[in-house]
Amino acid sequence: MITCLPDTEIERFLEEDLPYGDLTTHLLGIGQKRGEICFTTRHDTTLCCTEEAARLLEKCGCRVTLQTSSGTRLPAKQTFLRAEGAAQALHAGWKVAVNLLEYGSGIATRTARIVTAAREINPCIAVLTTRKTFPGTKKIAIKAICAGGALPHRLGLSETVLVFKQHTAFMGGLEPFLRHLKTLKREALETRIIVEADSPEEALLIAQSGVDLVQVDKLPPDQLKALVEQIRQINPAVKVSAAGGINEQNAAEYAATGVDILVLSSVYFGKPADIGATIVAV
Repeated sequence: MITCLPDTEIERFLEEDLPYGDLTTHLLGIGQKRGEICFTTRHDTTLCCTEEAARLLEKCGCRVTLQTSSGTRLPAKQTFLRAEGAAQALHAGWKVAVNLLEYGSGIATRTARIVTAAREINPCIAVLTTRKTFPGTKKIAIKAICAGGALPHRLGLSETVLVFKQHTAFMGGLEPFLRHLKTLKREALETRIIVEADSPEEALLIAQSGVDLVQVDKLPPDQLKALVEQIRQINPAVKVSAAGGINEQNAAEYAATGVDILVLSSVYFGKPADIGATIVAV
């Protein structure tokens, strides 16, 4: 899943920052002087967007001499990307590359910590992230969570069947919808049916209906653990996911409830990774 962004995206990032050239470098008359740029971790970091940063530097006219893959976990003070070229090329790619690396690696690092915490409790648990990405950044965000060891919960509305109360409201409520479930499963033979529950009572009702996965929203871990045990007794085959408010501080506690999946958005929001970038003349 850790794929590279297309060149059109990389060119768009460059065009946003460099629409008419670099005025400072031009006025200083240093554009053709040779130099080197190095990117270094300042704390434990799970890298992301190193491929895009390298490609971006190449598009500016630099030659990449060191590149470490996305998904690599490094301690502080490790150089992971290096390139050489003219000063005008180095300065053209400098800040855009740092932004990509810091935002992508920030998400990847938070994701890796949550995955590690959850799997120390339950090695088989899946950590999935929602589609609550900032508009225009989904490709970077999805790459970042994959680099951190998670997968997307759903990439969009087109490839999954996930039923919320906002859907069943148009069908007369949850119970009328569940009576429609056999028809739905017949029409979506290759797709799992996921239904979200807003209460333990709804979760038990959904589990009895024959859905593939019950998603339980915003239930405290102690209550969720008891609910999972009840669901297993009713329908051992159904999978259970926990969603709502899951973060680095409570991921292990939620993993201990016995759910199969943690669904979260928290990795998208937080401080970027701190990446050092140095440019020197050579």
